[in-house]
Amino acid sequence: MDIRISRLHFPVTSLGPGKRIGIWFQGCSIRCPGCISADTWANTGGETTVQMVMEQLVNWLPHAEGVTISGGEPFEQPDALSALLSALRSRWRGDILVYSGHAFEALTDTLAGMDGLIDALITDPFEIQTPHTRPLRGSDNQRLHLLTEAGQARFGVYERGLVESDKSLDVMFDEDGSVWFAGIPNRNDFQRLRDLLIDQGHEVRISADKARIR
Repeated sequence: MDIRISRLHFPVTSLGPGKRIGIWFQGCSIRCPGCISADTWANTGGETTVQMVMEQLVNWLPHAEGVTISGGEPFEQPDALSALLSALRSRWRGDILVYSGHAFEALTDTLAGMDGLIDALITDPFEIQTPHTRPLRGSDNQRLHLLTEAGQARFGVYERGLVESDKSLDVMFDEDGSVWFAGIPNRNDFQRLRDLLIDQGHEVRISADKARIR
């Protein structure tokens, strides 16, 4: 099964409980203003197969407590998403959290074919003008859906306001020297970091810059 993936990373600790595998899909037509992952919008790039993705994950799975799937928009590759979820379930028993910018009501038919494969689902588009006061969500319009008993047990605690420990980001380094952040930043955090680095003489490009040239 073909699939387009932006990147894989382990461990991620800011997008759900415990040490998690982060999987970012490539391609998104929703394109929320202010998206932290604007580099994943393009519908080209990252072409691979579910089998090859699983081959990269196999060494991480024994050490992972969960998997978080984001993007990009995973539900714009529904068949590939279903195949990946099924492959994960066939060899591993941790929890799975999926992010989508679509409304839950628009996904019900697709989710019916994924029954039991997703433990928790966060839906609805990121709205940069909407307050951000709840964990795991970038804006308060986004909803957390607990789809399994495991989802309720692992993610029910996130139906609360933000606390200090929620305000964290993971930092990832690529072999080409690129630096990536995973997590839910506070408003304007990245702009402040960018301004600080530029003031110190560094050349800085963010994911939104890559999105504009595609």
